[in-house]
Amino acid sequence: MSREIEDLLRRLAPRVLGTLVRRHGQFDACEDAVQEALLAASVQWPAEGVPREPAGWLVTVAGRRLTDQWRSEAARRQREVAVSVEPPPEEDLTKHVDDTLKLLFLCCHPELSPPSQVALTLRAVGGLTTAEIASAFLVPESTMAQRISRSKQKIKGHGFPEGPERLPAVLHVLYLIFNEGYNTTSGPDLQRVELTEEAIRLTREVHALMPADGEVAGLLALMLLTDARRATRTGPDGALVPLEEQDRTRWDRARIAEGVALVSRTLAESPPGPYQLQAAIAAVHDEAPSTEATDWRQILVLYTILDRMSPNPMVTLNRAIATAMVQGPHAGLDLLASLDEDKRMAGHYRLDAVRAHLLDLAGEHEQAREHYRKAAKRTFSLPEREYLLRKTSG
Repeated sequence: MSREIEDLLRRLAPRVLGTLVRRHGQFDACEDAVQEALLAASVQWPAEGVPREPAGWLVTVAGRRLTDQWRSEAARRQREVAVSVEPPPEEDLTKHVDDTLKLLFLCCHPELSPPSQVALTLRAVGGLTTAEIASAFLVPESTMAQRISRSKQKIKGHGFPEGPERLPAVLHVLYLIFNEGYNTTSGPDLQRVELTEEAIRLTREVHALMPADGEVAGLLALMLLTDARRATRTGPDGALVPLEEQDRTRWDRARIAEGVALVSRTLAESPPGPYQLQAAIAAVHDEAPSTEATDWRQILVLYTILDRMSPNPMVTLNRAIATAMVQGPHAGLDLLASLDEDKRMAGHYRLDAVRAHLLDLAGEHEQAREHYRKAAKRTFSLPEREYLLRKTSG
């Protein structure tokens, strides 16, 4: 199967699943049917060509699988599957919210806990594996598998209600999908562009629905400002290029301009929230001509506010870097020590990687190499592992 068809199927899968769940309910059964339709497409399309309406083709095939299943179980005998590959005109949701976004809101059902909402959406909408989601949550894979399974059963038969109470979970989901695309948890590639682009697309949809919401605009700005650096994050051989070594003339200026405009407007019009603060930090980085010219004092102030507003070990980790740039590496290392007893960070490679970086800045190179080696053993990303191993010989 060609890469183009594989990418197309990956993009269409959540939309098709959303359509089926909206029409028929029964999340698990619909998910199984979509997987069968994707398998059929992966066999037929390379030989017969991609159909004119690939999404409609998948919906039709998956719908037939559902009907066959229900008939074999002597249930839902009166349901009929549409025979046309054209989506019914009356169900065209492009003027409002597409089925992928509706699926996202369904996965954020209020009966689910926030961690379950995020996990289920990452699985159904983002297409992440259970292992990738477990890594994002810093929990064992078996725990995440049970959580996702329970979540599917809990929302079984529910429709697509939408409401503002689901917005924080929806935004968190989009944030995690983007992060998984921008810093892929495992595998040979540093980035998964299809995930970052899908996260940006869906966030634009939410922003179109809620243009006055500061955090929605902040999240969109954060994604754009971060993704603007994408092309310079790897070298020709796929090796990781750290921020301080990137060619800033190749950053996407259009995305930077859009992101800066968004965050400037939202900070002026609404109380700052965590996504707006992160976007403001990204804007400071993107507008600086070099690492040396970066306004690290402003970044430190923003991270300090963020750490008070939304305490999180990853925020503290980044605040330690900013602290080191303003107050010296030992001050950053002192702050980093506060995370040593945090169970969420136990065994996480980034704690060792940041500690190694700060030890290097402090001139303690042998200790730095030791922590670079530890970090390299703990990451599942091959580009990150190779970069950390190179640092051990530096």
